[in-house]
Amino acid sequence: MSGRQGGERPPEHETGPADSLARRGVRAVTGDSFSLGEAIGGVRGVVEAVLPGLVFVVVYVLTLDLTWALVGSGVAALVTVGARLVQRTPVTQAVGGVLGIAVGVIWAWTSGEAEDFYVWGLWTNAAYLVAFVVSILVRWPLVGLFVEAIRSGFAEQASAQRPAAESRDDEAEQSSPWAPLVAWRADADLVRRYTIASWFWVGLFAVRLAVKVPLYLDGDVGWLGTMHLALGLPLWGLVLWLTWVVVRGAHRDAAEAGTPERA
Repeated sequence: MSGRQGGERPPEHETGPADSLARRGVRAVTGDSFSLGEAIGGVRGVVEAVLPGLVFVVVYVLTLDLTWALVGSGVAALVTVGARLVQRTPVTQAVGGVLGIAVGVIWAWTSGEAEDFYVWGLWTNAAYLVAFVVSILVRWPLVGLFVEAIRSGFAEQASAQRPAAESRDDEAEQSSPWAPLVAWRADADLVRRYTIASWFWVGLFAVRLAVKVPLYLDGDVGWLGTMHLALGLPLWGLVLWLTWVVVRGAHRDAAEAGTPERA
């Protein structure tokens, strides 16, 4: 998720992948400064994240008609993708949102219960909660894996076609793209920082479930939809910022202290 808020910045399709993704989502926590606007993708990012859910809850509360609410939400999600296609900007974020909305629409349409529009989100939050807790317990905090993968360019290295080594010596000299995902665990300070940051994400998912599960069980669609929006992007942005506060400067501090950053 990259920002497009100020100045005469070129459109995303005129920039490279690193430029368009440099400050979006979790990537924002690896920078020397933090911009919430860039992290959430600017105004467009907010609209794409909020519009389908907002349309659903407003239409349903006003009409009590599940069909119209589902159709309205689906159309809103498709419009966000269509706008990106017309402007020839990356559609990854919008398509991801459409897929999530599609699952909610299908689930609610099949069951005939409006609250089931949100059940997929509850399951995914529960899965993330378990994953983060387990990662902390086994001392492989997920924030560390995500941040180190971004810092090292792991995705790019793993997807790139690596040339064949001409000899065993040449092959031995090539660095493994997996190394950065392991090396940071030798630094106690990094492990501590990433563990603290991972607890923030545990809190995010726990708060969402604690608030929304009772509303889901009560079938209170109005409040469930409201809390879905309130605990969505705003809380996510707050946790991103808290993560950045804990993570920023970790490698710089280690270098200044003479601590190796890489095994």
